[in-house]
Amino acid sequence: MTLHIRVIAPDRTVWDAQAQEVILPSSTGQLGILVNHAPLLTALDIGVMRVRIDKKWTPIVLMGGFAEVEKNEVRILVNGAEEVSAVDVNVAQANLDQAIQSLEAAATSKEKIEATQNVRKARARLQGVMAYNS
Repeated sequence: MTLHIRVIAPDRTVWDAQAQEVILPSSTGQLGILVNHAPLLTALDIGVMRVRIDKKWTPIVLMGGFAEVEKNEVRILVNGAEEVSAVDVNVAQANLDQAIQSLEAAATSKEKIEATQNVRKARARLQGVMAYNS
């Protein structure tokens, strides 16, 4: 028996497949979902979702949203999502470094909030790329 996992971003369906397990970046920490999980609705944070199909794990970077689990279906609505298979680890590290520099240079509250979000997104991308390459 498997889970049907669907990840939907505003512009497209990012993922739609069967899997044995998914680990979500919930707002309270990592949340593992297996077959026959109890019904659940949870907020998602910026972070890496990991999907296990057979013995292979696939990371997908989520940019926050919500997940609903019911009857072996996991519906994930996100602000944005990125598959990391085509991202180079050096590019991801450079983007994180740039985001950190922007945060350090931020002067206004608005700039600091935006820069903090950019650092979190860049860090999640790098974590996803590292998980994909390991």
